[in-house]
Amino acid sequence: MTRPACTAVLAAVSTSAVPPESTQQAAGYPSLFLLVLVGALVPVVPTGALVSSAAVVAFHQTAPFSLALVFVTASLAAFLGDGALYWLGRRGMRSRGGSRWLEVIRSRAPDAALASARGRLAEHGVAVLVLSRLVPAGRIPVMLACLMADWPLRRFGRGNVAACLAWAATYQVIGILGGSLFSEPWEGVVVAVGLTVVISAVPSVVRRFR
Repeated sequence: MTRPACTAVLAAVSTSAVPPESTQQAAGYPSLFLLVLVGALVPVVPTGALVSSAAVVAFHQTAPFSLALVFVTASLAAFLGDGALYWLGRRGMRSRGGSRWLEVIRSRAPDAALASARGRLAEHGVAVLVLSRLVPAGRIPVMLACLMADWPLRRFGRGNVAACLAWAATYQVIGILGGSLFSEPWEGVVVAVGLTVVISAVPSVVRRFR
């Protein structure tokens, strides 16, 4: 095989090895939606890092509205996941023996954090719910405080709309900043994930120093 022919074959193989943007989007947005939804229900999945990573990839794509689709997908999945978890928590509060999901919420809310969340919620109301998603490990204590204050699902949902929009925008900005620093998407993903890990570790470090 001649050198030009070999070059053409290698180029074709390398091109076929990288999925086109349409294929990435067809698989990426449903995957992002599902992972954020599961992360809202099971508070151990690093959903912020997922949104930042998706924003990095979208930043390097040429398709229009890629970043907007990441924002809509992440915020909608977070809102639905929070609503489902809150609904399950309300069922657990009303049942005699509680529920598994209510125990999950309680296990993720230390007594000191819960007491602080209840005090701030009683004083500031919905504003605390909005800010809770922006503070690492702040969502679950505030959600449990809303449950203990007997907030109806509709009231929680109204406040949670702004919380999910602000959360998705914040982590998407982190991803855009990481993606703008490097020409390769994977480098931006590493930076974005590192930033989200550092941000999420801040509260635990502060508690240890205290």
